[in-house]
Amino acid sequence: MKGARGLDFLVPLFAVALCWPLLARSASSETNLTAGDQMLADYFRAETTKLNERCLANVKTLGDWTADREKYRHRLFEMLGLRPLPEKTDLQPVVTGKVEADSFTVEKLSLQSLPGLYVTANLYLPKNLQKPAPTILYVCGHGSVIKDGVSYGNKVSYQHHGAWFAQNGYVCLIVDTLQLGEIQGIHHGTYREGMWWWNSRGYTPAGVEAWNGIRALDYLCTRPEVDTNRFGITGRSGGGAYSWTIAALDDRIKVAAPVAGITDLQNYVVDGAVEGHCDCMFFVNTYRWDYPQLAAMIAPRPLLIGNSDKDTIFPLDGVVRLHGKVRHIYELFGASTNLGLLITEGLHQDTQDLQLPVFRWFNRFLKGEDPLIEIAAKKYFEPEQLKVFDKLPAGQKNTAIQEMFVPMAKPPAVPTSKDEWTEQRDGCLAGLKEECFGGWPEKAGPLELKQVFSAEHRGVDLDAYEFTSQPNVRLRLYPGVRHAFADEVESDAPEGRPLFKTSAKQFDVFRRTLATNNGVFVYFTPRGIGPTAWSGDAKKQTQIRRRFMLLGQTLDGMRAWDIRRAVQAVRSFRSLKGIPLWLEAHGELAADSLYASLFEKGIAGLELWQMPKSHRDGPDYLNVLRVLDIPQAAAMAAERSKVRLVETDPKGWDYPIAVGQRLGWDEKRIALEQLPTSASQ
Repeated sequence: MKGARGLDFLVPLFAVALCWPLLARSASSETNLTAGDQMLADYFRAETTKLNERCLANVKTLGDWTADREKYRHRLFEMLGLRPLPEKTDLQPVVTGKVEADSFTVEKLSLQSLPGLYVTANLYLPKNLQKPAPTILYVCGHGSVIKDGVSYGNKVSYQHHGAWFAQNGYVCLIVDTLQLGEIQGIHHGTYREGMWWWNSRGYTPAGVEAWNGIRALDYLCTRPEVDTNRFGITGRSGGGAYSWTIAALDDRIKVAAPVAGITDLQNYVVDGAVEGHCDCMFFVNTYRWDYPQLAAMIAPRPLLIGNSDKDTIFPLDGVVRLHGKVRHIYELFGASTNLGLLITEGLHQDTQDLQLPVFRWFNRFLKGEDPLIEIAAKKYFEPEQLKVFDKLPAGQKNTAIQEMFVPMAKPPAVPTSKDEWTEQRDGCLAGLKEECFGGWPEKAGPLELKQVFSAEHRGVDLDAYEFTSQPNVRLRLYPGVRHAFADEVESDAPEGRPLFKTSAKQFDVFRRTLATNNGVFVYFTPRGIGPTAWSGDAKKQTQIRRRFMLLGQTLDGMRAWDIRRAVQAVRSFRSLKGIPLWLEAHGELAADSLYASLFEKGIAGLELWQMPKSHRDGPDYLNVLRVLDIPQAAAMAAERSKVRLVETDPKGWDYPIAVGQRLGWDEKRIALEQLPTSASQ
């Protein structure tokens, strides 16, 4: 690894080195963990409160709501990965068999909601129907039924609901979910599979479940037994969640009764209920909704919200808060009697106490009657009797639907003119602002820059300053590192602990860097790294990152914001006014620095070491792959600043280099240096 900068490329008077791996790992697990944890908790609380307070706050009259309701629906489609809406292709329904009970028949059937995306289902039909009947779409929760490695679908677990509806004169279609159907897909991409690119793709399995529900309604509309003007929807837990989204998106649903399927961001983020939920429960929160916004989409249609008082993953206090906000919308419609809140005693379980009021709700609003319910919901069939496929279909896309459900932006062609480039660049910048970084603060706010200590130890001078990146996020930068590096900077810091620990080899790189460059270095670590690192094992770190998504952010997206603020803080030093500013970073933080540079003027250059070539492998920002990928961002940055890419494998950067050549940029505008493989280790 030869000099960090070649003099022929960069002779800065000033540079900011942003979180190389040695610095990202520099603060030991003993350093300021309590402060980092407290900062994170305060931040989540404040951001959640902000979204809660603005949720539906602008709705003062019925006109306020109806004027924007369609816009909200379009946004919900988008946050579920359904904008543009997929083509409604032939469902290719196949009934593979039937089973019978005394008063009803069950058809075992499959649909293709998209070509190759199979939905296995059971259709419960009352015997001796004289006319089309009111019809319930029952969407299942996480009731896994697997025997000897064979999945029978969660429709088997919830069969007692279909049986009850059929016994009482309803048609009922129970559909399997993506993860727990007969073909088992994935619900846990970010939860346990490390698929953070789901955020970048704008993908959530909640979108697949919503789409499958909409297509299930399409199928029911083809059945002569179904009264298409009397559709209801219900389900519990995961099925409760899908009931909300399907009913919000599709007005064919006339009555809804979700059970234990929703609460508010206070419960999910601050109280930690997110840790009990897989990804299928949540939309990608691009527009930063709290969940009463979703629930209100069903108004003024009859809506019963069911929950138990001791449900730990849908805590009652959040459900009550949500109901209060939704009630306001129903009152504006003059439809207060169409909204019900059902609270029963118990845990997160499918109990009779919950079932009976739900059955009554549909009787009242779909049949116009309220008879005494004498038949209990019970199971009639063995799993084998309800199984649709004897053999799983070849060519199924269920197990890989995350790879294709949400279309990515097409790789752009190299522009043929400056005007074409300007249009492409401006479109990408607008998309980034709206789709990817909507969680950045609307106003930067004061930096509140303050020196917290000055230290000298074994030839190292180090000052530390704190600044406010955003409310409840105070971060440090370290300007003025001079002389020769020691193996530690430690004792004079107020914490009395080492700040940076590095290997001799790593320090040697920086020694040579300082020796060959007339520069001042400012070291900076964004939130969650170094002094603000938070505690916890890998599972806890995963759940922290998922909380950011629920707030319409990502951790890396907010780190890019932190880098912007660090740049602003550095510029506030009087002694550095007018001195060229370079950003230097490594790995994923190099990508964060790249995107930060797109929104900060006057950055002289970027030095980006071993930066990921795609958000598929690199940092996740909401929806970014629907806008562009990292090579396109590099080209946009190179128009504004010199860019030096230091890579072990130089392949994959053809696009920004080609753009520079086509538009006649200086050949030093973007430079690519291959790093010896041994030097990267």
